Amino acid sequence: MLAALAGEARARPPFWLMRQAGRYLPEYRELRAKAGSFLDLCYNPDFAVEVTLQPLRRYGMDAAILFSDILVVPHALGQPLAYLEGEGPKLDPIRKTEELSRLSRERFHEVLAPVYETLRRLTTAIPAETTLIGFAGAPWTIACYMVEGGGSKEYAHVKRWAYGDPEGFARLIDLLVEVTADYLCAQIEAGAETVQLFDSWAGVLPIGQFRRWVIEPTRRIVAAVKARHPDTPIIGFPRGAGHAYEDYVADSGVDAVGLDTTVSPLWAARNLQTRLPVQGNLDPIMLATGGKALTDATAEILESFAARPFVFNLGHGVIQTTPPEHVADLARQLRRWPDLG
Repeated sequence: MLAALAGEARARPPFWLMRQAGRYLPEYRELRAKAGSFLDLCYNPDFAVEVTLQPLRRYGMDAAILFSDILVVPHALGQPLAYLEGEGPKLDPIRKTEELSRLSRERFHEVLAPVYETLRRLTTAIPAETTLIGFAGAPWTIACYMVEGGGSKEYAHVKRWAYGDPEGFARLIDLLVEVTADYLCAQIEAGAETVQLFDSWAGVLPIGQFRRWVIEPTRRIVAAVKARHPDTPIIGFPRGAGHAYEDYVADSGVDAVGLDTTVSPLWAARNLQTRLPVQGNLDPIMLATGGKALTDATAEILESFAARPFVFNLGHGVIQTTPPEHVADLARQLRRWPDLG
């Protein structure tokens, strides 16, 4: 995987899957029940290492991604966070500049120490040829959760703050830029060989706002991380960016870009892959469907990106209802490529 990220095209591209460790695996569900809460699972290195290893044992991906969650960052800043069964994450929302005083960097790395310990253990627990990936949420996406208090359909609260009081909102983004860069550097120092920035809600912004709240914060994080770790590749994933992917690739400074499900592989091969390695972008529902549909869609992606550096992945995370045997089928097809007979 590191060779692909460095710009080498491989006959068989490396692969890993976003959310490759998770609820679709029975062994994960068993460990999740033992852990108590989801945060206990993330903050217990024994559990987090085991969960990270589970898909490697089954499928032998070329990369292991740290098992954690993007919302440990606001949690480490002091924003109360809980994961409610069937409802997802819930945070005490912050919706105006004066409420930023509720956040503090004082215990940031102390709270996240178990995450760094998990990475240190994984450096020896995973196979030597397997790349260890660290990650964080990008500032815009983390701000969405912090302001909305959880998931959202319209992102009305966060957009009203960003549009109506951009100077005040920028204070939150500036804080997130600084702590996210520090967090990623600490992950690299603990053993991560590459890192990914997840901007899951990048696509909800119009282009001018996208530049201000997605591209520019990402550029600043990349610059800060590269100043300390110039040889560590950074993957950006601006989900839903559409044709703004071109601006993101040109101006964010990332070394590789993850493509969401909606991006045409042929368009991306012409307009993005000529500039940098790309990663993606099988529909997770296709993986859950399996059979000929999965085989054909996978082959189309592989053929589209074969000529240049590429990492096979999904266009979003593995969904809970995915049969584990479908992931095994995908892994077999990827390993046989291009010698399918």
